[in-house]
Amino acid sequence: MSEPAMTDAITPIEPRAEAAERRAGGTMRFVAARLGGAAASLLLVVVLGFLLFRVIPGDPVRTMTRGRPVSPEQLAELRARLGLDRPLLEQFVSYLGRLAHGDLGVSYQYSRPVAALVVERLGPTVLLVGTATVIAVVLGLWLGARAAWRRGSGFDRAVTGIAVTLWSVPTFWLGLIVLMVFAVGAGPIPGLFPTGGMTSPDTPPGALAHAADVAHHLVLPCLTLVAVIYAQYLLVMRSSLVEEMHADYLTTARAKGLREDLVRRRHAVPNALLPTVTLVFLHLGLVVSGAVTVETVFSWPGLGLLTYEALQVPDLPLLQGTFLVLAGAVVAMNLVAELLYRALDPRVRTP
Repeated sequence: MSEPAMTDAITPIEPRAEAAERRAGGTMRFVAARLGGAAASLLLVVVLGFLLFRVIPGDPVRTMTRGRPVSPEQLAELRARLGLDRPLLEQFVSYLGRLAHGDLGVSYQYSRPVAALVVERLGPTVLLVGTATVIAVVLGLWLGARAAWRRGSGFDRAVTGIAVTLWSVPTFWLGLIVLMVFAVGAGPIPGLFPTGGMTSPDTPPGALAHAADVAHHLVLPCLTLVAVIYAQYLLVMRSSLVEEMHADYLTTARAKGLREDLVRRRHAVPNALLPTVTLVFLHLGLVVSGAVTVETVFSWPGLGLLTYEALQVPDLPLLQGTFLVLAGAVVAMNLVAELLYRALDPRVRTP
């Protein structure tokens, strides 16, 4: 092959290689920028978590010694042992040093490492939040798709109105109503579910009996959490699908003879799912934080209830640890949502 012919054969490949290199470089810059933003957010969480709980009214030392005769010297000794007598800046530097080594401190009221307490309570929170999120996403997408396809109908108005109403209700109030109706004697079907906790002391031995008991206790807190959060998925799915309903590709699908159910399921819904998929990850961290109220109402032994118990003292190391985990979950899920959105939608990718 002559030299001009070889040049002609190679030339078309170079622009494609350069374009691929630019896309890879753009992706790396995007990921690096988002990781840097997440790291800055975590640093801000650490600073706020330390300072925020220092302004809470209350003296941890006096709370822990309440009801016991203690002298001023003993109170001063306890403050010195807990490090509360040192200047605030010195306490913060010490906290950063421990945090850099993975040490979240020791709880005042439990006298145990905060990290161990967080790990112990993380499982129940993940179980509650994970179950509620899966149910809320499935229910919200299913109802949102059908409400959009029947826009303006009685079904659309009913499901949208109920969802918005439940979304507007305070979580603790809804939890108390659910307790009165299904658990205590004030409701029409009292005693159907336990009033709180995660297990019963009289549960028969065996893995199956234990799982059934946990599921029985899970129903009411999960129901409350689902009722509060499923509306956001319903509304976003409905809005996205309404925008897709008159697209040209749906007209083409109908012209080919596809039934309306197939047009919706195979063509419209997959294109309308993108905003909802990213919303799931974007709000997952917020759901974890929002479980504090539900866990407190139903005495569910997770991070939310642990945070509430720590606030009563206030147990500063425990509050800092739970705040770091809950706020860190929000930052991490926001990062996942941004990266996922870029991966799913080519329109937001840089060339």
